[in-house]
Amino acid sequence: MQISLLERYTEEELWVQYKKNRDPAIREAFIRQYAPLVKYVAGKVAAGMPHSVEFEDLVGFGVFGLIDAIDKFDPEKNVKFKTYAVTRIRGAIFDELRSIDWVPRSVRQKTREIEETIVELEAKLGRPASDAEIAEALGVSEDEFSRTMLKISGTSVLSLNDVWYSGEDADKISIGDSIESPSSLNPDSQIERDEIKRVIVQAINELPDKEKKVLVLYYYEDLTLKEIGEVLEVTESRVSQLHTKAILRLRAKLTNIRKGIV
Repeated sequence: MQISLLERYTEEELWVQYKKNRDPAIREAFIRQYAPLVKYVAGKVAAGMPHSVEFEDLVGFGVFGLIDAIDKFDPEKNVKFKTYAVTRIRGAIFDELRSIDWVPRSVRQKTREIEETIVELEAKLGRPASDAEIAEALGVSEDEFSRTMLKISGTSVLSLNDVWYSGEDADKISIGDSIESPSSLNPDSQIERDEIKRVIVQAINELPDKEKKVLVLYYYEDLTLKEIGEVLEVTESRVSQLHTKAILRLRAKLTNIRKGIV
């Protein structure tokens, strides 16, 4: 019976070897080792997706994220590979979903309209806008706004990864990149990344309490939407709404920062 590399060496030893020689056999061993992690992340994403999105497709998208994580992981950073890989896997899944553009155009347009309204409203108010204020600015009732948010949260692919855009695609700064902090970055780029990271932390702290809790429980405590609903004593669909609103607020906050409004 053949002994696997992970039985012959410690994982730490294999990371050191892989960084030196990029041995395909070591990469394959890591892919097999962390394949269950891809299924776990894909399962969490699938829970908030329409039935038309196939679980196996999400797993396939996630594998690309795992491979990317393996190639870019730096064992000398004080970050566990699992923590680093989850972000890369989730990001790869969302990137692929966006690229196949399965979200209805009407939902995309409504999402953009709400985000632009939040940008203008919160820049004027200097604080997070309430549902009532957003609904009024949109010219709809609170009930209609709530129904619209439910529709958006049930179909859109909004992720915390989305808020790390500092402009065009070339300026994308993902959570994974900020954790990684590649040594190849020049000092100016690193300062810009650190500043955006600080702005995101500040923006999260300024979110309404329940929205902030949803982000912390989902992205940092790794709970499912259903589990978060049990913690907050609300329905799973309400948690999905809160998550979507939090992301829209964060993206609006970054938009205002880029425009120099706040």
